[in-house]
Amino acid sequence: MARPIVVTGAAGFIGRNVVAELNRRGEDEIILVDELGKDDKWKNLVGLRYEDIVSPEEFLGLLEEGNFADARSVIHMGACSSTTEKDADYLLRNNYQYTRVLANWCESHEVRFVYASSAATYGDGNDGYSDDDAVTPDLRPLNMYGYSKQMFDAWAMKQGLLSSIVGLKFFNVYGPHEDHKGDMRSMVNKSFDQIRCNGFVRLFKSYNPKYKDGEQLRDFVWLGDAVDAVLHFAEQEYGAPGGLFNCGTGRARTWVDLVTAVFHSIGKEPNIQFVEMPDVLRGKYQYFTEATTEKLRKAGYMRVFTSLEDGVREYVGYLTKRAE
Repeated sequence: MARPIVVTGAAGFIGRNVVAELNRRGEDEIILVDELGKDDKWKNLVGLRYEDIVSPEEFLGLLEEGNFADARSVIHMGACSSTTEKDADYLLRNNYQYTRVLANWCESHEVRFVYASSAATYGDGNDGYSDDDAVTPDLRPLNMYGYSKQMFDAWAMKQGLLSSIVGLKFFNVYGPHEDHKGDMRSMVNKSFDQIRCNGFVRLFKSYNPKYKDGEQLRDFVWLGDAVDAVLHFAEQEYGAPGGLFNCGTGRARTWVDLVTAVFHSIGKEPNIQFVEMPDVLRGKYQYFTEATTEKLRKAGYMRVFTSLEDGVREYVGYLTKRAE
């Protein structure tokens, strides 16, 4: 029997697509870890091939009993990814403490560990978006989600674990199977629905004089590129070099660029309306994100990231077919 691969957050956005890509590569000895809850997240599992699925709590119990010690890798995509989550204790347990347990277990059993960090750790971006180790301890996230990710990054660095484990700081990832995220869905997904229902898209006004309405900038990442980066590192044996790396294109684009690409992919002319930003977001809003990619390239990941227009075109094709 093949050695298993463990994927946490396996019914979530990136995790689900990691499992699908593993299947495409001929892998089905996969242990899925996730909490399905009472909504429709379970639908993300339909069509996937895997050995078993267990809850996060059950998984920790199985590890204590000595299970999965022969795992090839643990791909830890499981986390609460809501940037507006207010329960700080929940975020600490789910995003920080749980990840510590898995990282320590992987180290003690010599299992490759790849986990999801986030560009939210960079806060307002005033100090740049460098993933250099000298910068990481001093980052100042704007929300508790970003802080929970930052806490683990800093802890892993302090423990010396980043010499062997890999953290990927995902920027704005978009693509199929994100519907369960609700308001945390990508703007590509939201724009598609708004255009179909209303014929126009609403974007937040800018409250920073450096940026016109809709010209706030983000590093938008096609899902396929994020999955490929995860597996590039996860398929390496334990003992391969680790590190904390940005997962972004290195080229920021505006929200208007993104929405225009959605309209053009549907075959319509852009119709954008600008609306007030909720007060709760105004002081915690990132006006510019752009990954530095030199460290990722030096680690051997050389794939060219998909352009915004090509990624949006592919995603809109998927959404259109699903809506028919």
